Amino acid sequence: MLDYNCSSHLLVTGRRLVAEKLHSFIGIDIGGTNLRGALISSGGEVLQRFRMLSMIHEGREPFLDRLQQGVSGLMATADAHGLSVGGVGVGVPGLIDRHGVVHSSVNMPALEGLGLREQLESQLKLPVRCANDANLIALGEARYGAGQGLDSMMVITIGTGLGSGLILNRRLWEGSNGFAAEFGHVTVEPEGFPCPCGNRGCLEQYVSATALRRLSGGLEAAELAQLAREGDHDAHQLFCQLGRHLGIAVAGLLNVLNLDGIVIGGGVSASFDLFQVPLVEELQRRTFAQILAGVGVRQAALGDDAGLLGAALLAGEA
Repeated sequence: MLDYNCSSHLLVTGRRLVAEKLHSFIGIDIGGTNLRGALISSGGEVLQRFRMLSMIHEGREPFLDRLQQGVSGLMATADAHGLSVGGVGVGVPGLIDRHGVVHSSVNMPALEGLGLREQLESQLKLPVRCANDANLIALGEARYGAGQGLDSMMVITIGTGLGSGLILNRRLWEGSNGFAAEFGHVTVEPEGFPCPCGNRGCLEQYVSATALRRLSGGLEAAELAQLAREGDHDAHQLFCQLGRHLGIAVAGLLNVLNLDGIVIGGGVSASFDLFQVPLVEELQRRTFAQILAGVGVRQAALGDDAGLLGAALLAGEA
């Protein structure tokens, strides 16, 4: 029996659903722990959602069955309310090419090599687009969240690892084959900690919840933040180090791309106040003043919904 923890709530009136019946999309956010999806209107309203455990350890086929079950539930709801689903967008952690093939996913190795787009289109009989999950968070924040009003920006998500998505001229920049914006693997310490990607000293090894846990001897980011706010010097210094490493990397990014802003999300962003000052100090130290002028460094606004909204936007381009 599937562990289907579904929390679905229709959030709009029947009259409004009818008015938008040809303008809805499904957004999917695949994570190592949770699998989430939502039926979303063209205006960015979440009409219904599901959430269940990914349970990727059971293997690829059981996972795909669970995914299809979740999407089919959203499609049934859309049909019951006279909605036509225009397509499905899917966010996956890792390297996903333009054809929807998963080339690398450190936390979900069972998906590596999978042609996810082709698989889902065959099952669902709908257009499907797939992309890196952080790229879709960037799309969501750019359209509906903290990135509104910015023509170009980098969205950086600091959680278990460090993800990122790049928006240039109001469009997602995917690179030549879809692998762009792997900012977490910029080298900040040439002989630093080894990274699962095969490099050493990657930014992710210094700016993430995993990094904080390793450097603190096992404490979670929220525990460290509480200690820092209570005056613990060592805990405070760990967040200062995080801010400095992030600032060094972001300064290089700004010097190259002359962006309008940086948006920071993910679980560790709840402690933004603890690393904001050293981050900004490094930006001031390492970025041309003319480039830094007017750059906004903001916290993300949409929480967990950013990736779902971004996935729906991607589906609209299918």
